[in-house]
Amino acid sequence: MNFLQAAVLAAGVAAAALPAVAAGPGGYPSRPVTIVVPFAPGGGSDNIARLLATRLGERTKGTFIIENKPGAGTNIGNEAVSRASPDGQTLLFGQVTLSINPAVYKGLRYNVQKDFTPIAQFATSPTVLVVTNAMPAKTVQEFVAYAKANPGKVNFGSGGAGTSVHLAGELFASLTGTQMVHIAYKGSAPAVTDLIGGQIQAIFDTAPSALPHIAGGKVRALAVTGPRRLAELPNVPTFAEAGVPGFDAPAWYGLLAPVKTPSAIVQYLNAEIQDILKEPATQQRLAQLGSSPAPGSADAFGTFIRTESERWSSVVRSANVTLE
Repeated sequence: MNFLQAAVLAAGVAAAALPAVAAGPGGYPSRPVTIVVPFAPGGGSDNIARLLATRLGERTKGTFIIENKPGAGTNIGNEAVSRASPDGQTLLFGQVTLSINPAVYKGLRYNVQKDFTPIAQFATSPTVLVVTNAMPAKTVQEFVAYAKANPGKVNFGSGGAGTSVHLAGELFASLTGTQMVHIAYKGSAPAVTDLIGGQIQAIFDTAPSALPHIAGGKVRALAVTGPRRLAELPNVPTFAEAGVPGFDAPAWYGLLAPVKTPSAIVQYLNAEIQDILKEPATQQRLAQLGSSPAPGSADAFGTFIRTESERWSSVVRSANVTLE
């Protein structure tokens, strides 16, 4: 065997050793794909979306670009994708607000059930009750007692009226019989800034957003939602352990496309995401972001969104939250 033949044989063996990349329908993605994130850069949702975009690009040998379209409780980004061409080139990194906004906003200019095709859920994140370090309460029960002893004097912040963290606070107040005052901010970052500074006393924040501040000792976590403790906060009890078993307000994230996007593209992307969620590196990164993988079919994701919509609609009616 001469040198050229050996080189060709070696190249063939090396190529065979590489993991196969599934060809997308019609060569998809042959052009850059835009994933719209309806939040500002740098937050928990944005970080999780960039993880997904990076891995999709690496697996498909395509380009997936994050475009941040924040504002109006995610409605600006959601509406933009609802009106995009159904060709798989514009996708939405959807959030739990898709289950909330139809019940909160009057005159919504998109229909979650009619204008989107679910592709795949990607992750879920628990909600964390975080208090200022000046708060005398060290446990959830002490916090409830403090709020009852000071009705209307405990302010809790959120990234905006009608957001999941706002409604989480309203749900908690309803379950515990406490009276708290909601303070709406234009995003979670300024809310957390005021929490650190003591201008507000509490926030029901998503884990990806809250973890850096908790780890830095700037605020204190009292409890997390979900059936088990968060690996990144092993000493923080669940709400069930803390005496509020009925309280659960998880955040979720997933990929959606404009309605009438070809089924072949939807199924291709779903299959890629299922494989991404099996990767130990992805699971480790999600854990660092305070999140868990949420594998499943496109149909299962659609059913999940409808079920969540029914649950949050009940919370909205109970809290009497309505926005224009």
